[in-house]
Amino acid sequence: MAFECQQCGECCSHMGQVHTIEKDLGNNEFLICNQYTGEEHTVKIDQDKLLLFREKRIFERLPEACPFLREEPGTGKIRCTIHLTRPDICRDFGCWRILILDSRGNRAGRITRNSRYLSSDDTFLRKIWRKCMDNESNISDDEWEDRFISTVLRAGYIVKR
Repeated sequence: MAFECQQCGECCSHMGQVHTIEKDLGNNEFLICNQYTGEEHTVKIDQDKLLLFREKRIFERLPEACPFLREEPGTGKIRCTIHLTRPDICRDFGCWRILILDSRGNRAGRITRNSRYLSSDDTFLRKIWRKCMDNESNISDDEWEDRFISTVLRAGYIVKR
């Protein structure tokens, strides 16, 4: 199953704690530092996102967001303005393999890639999860995934893969 970014911004909503801008190098280039590893990396604002980079309202809602994350006005899509030169930690990130939304379309949980781990604060979804995980360790991932998805769909959730 191929990963397709939904441009929700969750992956980078706290990356401002990791990546900090150390220096503005001019010409839309910045030296950033990974606060955990000390690694420095030069990034450049993507040419097609220069205007978007000036838009900073996202930090009102997500104050810990990556300093290069922006919300496209009118679309609600969250975009990385340094996508072409982003650091390896960002390139290697895989968000989810199953996204679960409640009946109103709000995020209820997600199953992380290459795992059978649910990330969710939704009490009812976690109850379904525990029930589905009982005695399911001996079946293939595809069969497990199909069973889990059909269960949450019957419970009124929306599933995106």
